Order: sequence, then C-alpha cells, then structure tokens
Amino acid sequence: MSTPPKNHKILITGASGYVGGRLVRTLVDEKCDVRVFVRDSKKIKGQTWAADVEICEGTANNAEDLKRALAGVHTAFYLLHSINLGPDFDEIEAAMARQFAQIAEACGVKQIVYLGGIANDANISKHLLSRVRTGAELASTSVPVMELRAGIIIGSGSASFEMLRHLTHRLPIMTTPKWVMNKTHPIAIRDILYYLKNAAYLQTPIDKVFDIGGPEVLTYADMMQKFARLSGLKKRWIIKVPVLTPGLSSLWIGLVTPVPTALARPLVGSLISEVVADPAKSIDSIIAPPPEGLTDVATAINLALSRITDHKVETRWSDATIPTAPWQKAQGDPEWAGEMVLRDRRERTTDIPAAKIWKQIESIGGENGWFGSDFLWWGRGLIDRFVGGVGLRRGRRDPDFLRVGESLDFWRVEVLESGHRLKLYAEMVLPGKAWLEFVVEERDGKTHVIQEATFNPRGLGGQLYWYAVSPFHLFVFPTMLRNIIKRAAKDA
Repeated sequence: MSTPPKNHKILITGASGYVGGRLVRTLVDEKCDVRVFVRDSKKIKGQTWAADVEICEGTANNAEDLKRALAGVHTAFYLLHSINLGPDFDEIEAAMARQFAQIAEACGVKQIVYLGGIANDANISKHLLSRVRTGAELASTSVPVMELRAGIIIGSGSASFEMLRHLTHRLPIMTTPKWVMNKTHPIAIRDILYYLKNAAYLQTPIDKVFDIGGPEVLTYADMMQKFARLSGLKKRWIIKVPVLTPGLSSLWIGLVTPVPTALARPLVGSLISEVVADPAKSIDSIIAPPPEGLTDVATAINLALSRITDHKVETRWSDATIPTAPWQKAQGDPEWAGEMVLRDRRERTTDIPAAKIWKQIESIGGENGWFGSDFLWWGRGLIDRFVGGVGLRRGRRDPDFLRVGESLDFWRVEVLESGHRLKLYAEMVLPGKAWLEFVVEERDGKTHVIQEATFNPRGLGGQLYWYAVSPFHLFVFPTMLRNIIKRAAKDA
C-alpha cells in the first residue's frame, strides 16, 4: 500500500473543506490521479495543488453534475456534510448520499470511501444518527462502501480543536454539563489522512464499516485539562451542572469561541454520546496502523499548536462556505440581475509604491485589525454573534497572505488578484448582500487606490439598514483608507 495503484482515478468531494483539502494535497503529493468536485472552482484556485488536479464544478444535488464528476472514477471519497442547512439537514444528507450512490453505480465506480462518526452508544445525537444514515444510503447500491467512523479530530483548524482551544484559553472556571465526563476517542488529523490515503491504495474493494481512533480514550474534560497543561495554563476548574442542555451550551460556545452556534450545536450534541471505537470494528486487518504508531493526544495538540504559531494552518473548518439565505442570489450577481446597488466609494492617489499599499491591504483583518475604528468592527461582530452569525472570531488563516475562498473574520475572499484586487463577500447576518473591495493600480508613476463597499439590499428593510449605518461608514471607511496609506508609507 506504499504506492498508488495505476489507472485509478480518484474523486474527492468536499475538496474545499477541512479534511478534503488536506486529503487532496496528500494524494497529489503521492502522484495520484485526482479529480475534485467543488461548487465553486474559484474557492480552490489559491491552493498549492490546484494546478495538479482535474477540477469538476457542480453541486451534489444535481444529477448531471454528479455524472460528470463520477465518470471514469475508480474510488470516490464522500466528504460532504449539510449540518448547517437547518433542522432538516439529516433528510438533505440522506437524499444527497442516495443520489450519489445511484449515480456512482451507473458510472461504474468501484469503491466509495466515506468518513463518518463513531456511533456505538445507544444515546445517539441527531448529528451522529445522520452520519450513520448517510453511510447506509451510500451502501444502498452494489458499489462497495468503506465507511471509516471517527470521533473528535485534533488538528490545527478543525472545528472540534478550535472549540477545545478557545474554551480552555478563555475560561479558567467553567460551568459545564455533566456529559463533559463522557468518554471520547480523539484522533489526530494526520492519522485520519493516513487511513484515507491508504483506502485509496486498496487493490480490492472493501464493503464494511470500521471505527478509527487514536491510542487514548479520555473525557472531554480530560482533554481540556491536558490542553491547558500543554499551553502553559493553570488547571481549569470545571463545575458540572445538570441544566446546560446541548442547545444552551451551543449558544454559549457560539459567543465564546470562533465556532458559530449553528456548527457548535451538532458538535456539542454529539458529546451526549460515548464516542469510543469498537474493537470489533477494527481496521487493522485491512490497513495496518502507521509504522510510527498512532498519534497520542498530547502530540496531536502540540502539533496543532505549533502549526497555528508558525502560521502554517493548511485548511480550517471555516473554509466551508456559510450557506446563503433562501432569498439570496449567487454571490457576484451583476447589476442587471435586478438588485439595487448602494455604494460607498473612496479613492486616493499617492507616491507610495503599489507593492507597499498591497501588502497592507492583504494583511487586513484578524489580529491585524481593520486599520482604525476597531471598536466599531468589534461591536458589529458582537451583534452578528448575538443574532446567530459568525462574528469576527474566525480571524485569519495566515497574518500576511490570503487565498481565494478562505474566511476572513465575517468575510470570505471572493476575488484575489495579487498586487491588484481584493474582493471580500460578507457572511455576517444582513438584510442583503455586501462586498468590500480594494483595487490598486499604477497610473503615470503614481499609485491609485480604490476602496469600495457595495450593498444589495433586500427590500425596504435592507435599504433602511444601509441608511441607518451610513453615519458609521462616514467614519469607518475614510479612516480605513487613510490608515492603509499611512502604514504603507511607514513601511516604505
């Protein structure tokens, strides 16, 4: 299993997500023949592996798109999730998986590999139950399905790890539900990728469910204490109370951590179960453990922290797009799509080299701030969190460089033309759609900078919102542009 089989085309769905993006890079490094299936190809253009894969654009609920994606594929990785799509996410996931399996069968796919969740406890959450049902729907045809079930994934950028990290850092004293004492079986992201990679190398299709976990079983409270110790923090005081339901806990996590309430809810809900691998479902006879052994929790935490410190986070949970509201058209719809367009446009001409200006623009957001008026940005982010949005806590993957498709506080990078143009799409809760765009041009030996905020309001409420916040714009946007140029001048 050390070399990829010949003539095996591999399809990876969810390639713009946390696990999918890393799996693509792993298989590309192994010289595998990889095709990725993504909703928007622009989201992966900034990836180092983008030029080394075949890109198929489409949606998983469109049969024709799936036929194009699955044609000629030997092994298909199913890494799609719909937990952000409201209370009926389980029905959506089941329908998606059923159609995927049927079209895979029609296209002659030899193997489906699915990453699900450990579900051996009788007390199972809706989230985990949906994971089980998705696996069953994928296995409803003649195509063999190798289902790998994992627990909490520890790795830089994973939602579970970010939740653990921020809760432990910010709360020296915690009142927690009693189920934080339930047993979990965490696994390092490097071990997840090891098993997925070797699943792609199998010569004979496998039709079976396997549990995969790390070398340790411990409680969530144990993990928080371990994280605190490794981070140089004092022991956390954990007070168990019976009244914090998963719903209430997810609301609190949505305020304290970068993980939004909509994503925290299924993650927290899963903690009501004992998530421990069943030895009877061991994968060892099919894929032997890594030669160096499985990664223990302390090593996995240290590796994740070092990646964060060195700004080498490859993918993050927030790489997955926040679903738009039902009334929204696609991002980037032109003005002729029938929407009103409201703008705040600022322009400046300076002698400062364009490269210096661009350096400041690309560093915007996260811990670097928003070039003044940060208290207003913070306040807007806090309001967004209270109304169920993502807020500012997603931060940046890297303090200096951006790539298309990644999140930036409550924005997402929609367009990135290095040295010239940056366009951000707002993922905050709004009565409309909003963009913030910067353009840097050299004209007649001068540097011309354009900063433009654009808003497409939804009805009268959206228009009233724009005019209500316009007084703040008169302070925020001129200050932003002025400070970008001022910092660039200082750098120059």
